[in-house]
Amino acid sequence: MVDQAVNDRIQEDIKSHDVVVFMKGTPVFPQCGFSAAVVQVLNHLGVKFHGINVLEDPGLRQGIKDFSNWPTIPQLYVKGEFLGGCDIVREMFQTGELQDALRDKGVDMENAA
Repeated sequence: MVDQAVNDRIQEDIKSHDVVVFMKGTPVFPQCGFSAAVVQVLNHLGVKFHGINVLEDPGLRQGIKDFSNWPTIPQLYVKGEFLGGCDIVREMFQTGELQDALRDKGVDMENAA
């Protein structure tokens, strides 16, 4: 059961930022390898993003999993759309699909070829 306050917060965060990563730790100090990998991909592309540390709030940590119906963290949202977790983001990056998705949604990438 999704807590309505947590659900509202997630929706507001996703609506307020073009690119959001729900992650363990912060963009400057990721606290798991999977979160670090997603941060590394986004930084490599030069994408400005908002990181949300789910370790600070157990309700949010479970709430984002319920919200997306996705069992793991990190989770990447672009312009309100859930793109996936670490493995999907890495695979999309390697195939160029992530860059295309960001471009299609009008997200600036300072380092994209």
